[in-house]
Amino acid sequence: MAEQKVETVFEAVTGAEADISAKEARNGVRHMASLSMTKIADGLIDPKLVLSWLLNAIGAPAYLTGLLVPIREAGALLPQLALAGWVRRMKHRKWAWVVGSVGQGLAAAGIALAALTLEGVAAGLVICALLAVLAVSRACASVSYKDVLGKTVAKTRRGAVTGVAGSASAAGVVIFALLLISGWLQSVSALAVAVGLAACLWLAAAALFATLQEDASEDTNAPALDLSPLREDAQFRRYILVRGALAATALAPPYLVLLSGGDGSALGKLGALVLASAAASFVSSYIWGRLSDRSSRWVLALAGFGGALAIAAAPVAAWVGIAQAQFVIPAILFALMLAYHGVRQGRSTYLVDMSPEDQRSTYAALANTVIGTLLLLTGALGGGLSLLGPVAALCGFAVLSAVGGVLALGLREVEAD
Repeated sequence: MAEQKVETVFEAVTGAEADISAKEARNGVRHMASLSMTKIADGLIDPKLVLSWLLNAIGAPAYLTGLLVPIREAGALLPQLALAGWVRRMKHRKWAWVVGSVGQGLAAAGIALAALTLEGVAAGLVICALLAVLAVSRACASVSYKDVLGKTVAKTRRGAVTGVAGSASAAGVVIFALLLISGWLQSVSALAVAVGLAACLWLAAAALFATLQEDASEDTNAPALDLSPLREDAQFRRYILVRGALAATALAPPYLVLLSGGDGSALGKLGALVLASAAASFVSSYIWGRLSDRSSRWVLALAGFGGALAIAAAPVAAWVGIAQAQFVIPAILFALMLAYHGVRQGRSTYLVDMSPEDQRSTYAALANTVIGTLLLLTGALGGGLSLLGPVAALCGFAVLSAVGGVLALGLREVEAD
């Protein structure tokens, strides 16, 4: 009876036919639950919000606070190429994800303990070091996940699986964001408890993911660092260009905050960013996921054009003098986050569906390593333009997002293959 309910849930979420296997249904539901827990954990330990507040509250120097986001982003992306060879040699690659999730959970627990017991420079150094461990653990989970998803859930259903996890987890992050904005979570101990909860969620997700029924993979005996897809697959190179250009949707939000004035209003607090992102994820991730199962290429294109329009609306609002009106920037930010979550769903589903079955981890690692570098370059571009003001930076990001949409139209339809 329980197994029949699992199949019913999976069919309802994915729109799958009734002849799907019980094994795939069980795996799909476990994917949804595990991802939901890790996504909530991500929101509870967001370096842009929670860890920055913690370091400021415990007296860590500003230069350590400024290192949080670079440590998190670079640590999660750049090691993936080196980790891909190790993952390819594993017969059951779910264990790489489990190891990564456990590593994130233990690092988060250490961060919570450091916040409660240390102060000043010592606390900042320990938390930055633990964040580096968390980021590398995340890289381990990321480089293996698309491979495991491709082996355990069939094409045309993968986007729905990851999309429903995004929408389900967003509800918890919305509650957390509202508590932050309300001022109810403004003590070190309260935020340390939130980080501790994130640790528990990562460990629980690891335990659940370990129960996936994954078929054994063959050892490809491929080199640890395989760059051949970059040389041989033109569509993969185009996909990387698309994803690099669409990174503008992730880099633009801080400049919206600057444009709003950052005067202590709700949007002037980073908690509002979390709320806008979580609310957008809640209403759009599942829809984007289902659309990605039909055509992830079109999802990337639509998200690129939608992101360009949303970003461009901010300079227009500034030019007509309404940028600091109460609801203008929040509405623009919400629209941008809708596009951002479309980019995330589309790029994930497209990469899994386009990659050869025995090279998914290689493709994921190469893409993430190159994107890590492109993010640094794109961020530098935005930083350079910001010297002219946030409007100039936003104009640049709007152009990049539109370029990404145009490039996405040239990708092939992998869901139809």
